Amino acid sequence: MNSDDKIYVAGHRGLVGSAIVRALLTQGFTHLVYRTHAELDLTNQQAVRQFFADQKPDHVILAAARVGGIHANNHYRGDFIYQNLAIETHVIDAAYRQGVKHLVFLGSSCIYPRDCPQPMREEHLLTGPLESTNEPYAIAKIAGIKLCEAYNAQHGTHFVTLMPTNLYGSHDNFDLETSHVIPALMRKVHEAKIAGAGEVVVWGSGAPRREFLHVDDLAEAVVFTLGKEESLELLNVGSGQEVTIAELAEALCRVVGFSGRIKFDPSKPDGTPRKLLDSGRIRKLGWHAKIGLKEGLHETYRWFSKYAITT
Repeated sequence: MNSDDKIYVAGHRGLVGSAIVRALLTQGFTHLVYRTHAELDLTNQQAVRQFFADQKPDHVILAAARVGGIHANNHYRGDFIYQNLAIETHVIDAAYRQGVKHLVFLGSSCIYPRDCPQPMREEHLLTGPLESTNEPYAIAKIAGIKLCEAYNAQHGTHFVTLMPTNLYGSHDNFDLETSHVIPALMRKVHEAKIAGAGEVVVWGSGAPRREFLHVDDLAEAVVFTLGKEESLELLNVGSGQEVTIAELAEALCRVVGFSGRIKFDPSKPDGTPRKLLDSGRIRKLGWHAKIGLKEGLHETYRWFSKYAITT
């Protein structure tokens, strides 16, 4: 890659996209292209094709997606599968048609079977049933992976899929109805602290184990793989460390400064019992996570306290 290559970042305002833009600018890439949803609806195929014909990017990073936590995935199942299928199909196909050199597609660890052997390796894809609460989203992401693989096989493209574990960091979505576990819990604990509450309620039993990766580490992985000529195709991207939801809740209470009790609500879904990625492939290439969970949670809460507090 050259520093003046034109790079299109789809989804530049989101958690992942904004981190990728920061990483690209830090590493000297200044010819970046992005559009807001109002300026370019990625579910509109003709609009996407016209955008690629006009802009002619050299590289594409597809971080745009309809995302959310258990509640959002389970309640907006049609939206999640349709919108994600449309976005990835239109962008990936337009990239091929325009002769884009390289594309990085961002997947999700939920593509692996619910009862997948741990840690989850890339070859475990499509070896068992998915977690029911996010099955539509997972199927859409699997389709995007296979689309990249098929275009590589048929057309000789260099389209890579990165499979990140659970992400968090600044610019996250902290809405209690649609957010993932860390931003949702962070906001709950913060609001309990402000209200002087004696306890905070956490969904589920607290027993599921999760691996978390700071979004800035993922952004470094994206820039690391973008432009490589090797046939990489599918790479897990994780920190290699996991905690239970109960341990996460306790850590967030310490970060926020909440001294009340944590109460678990087992009537709410736990989701997949355990999700730990085997990220050995990308580590062998030279990438590894740098930001620990404690450091990352403090950084995220500082950002939340400054920009995202609504109460």
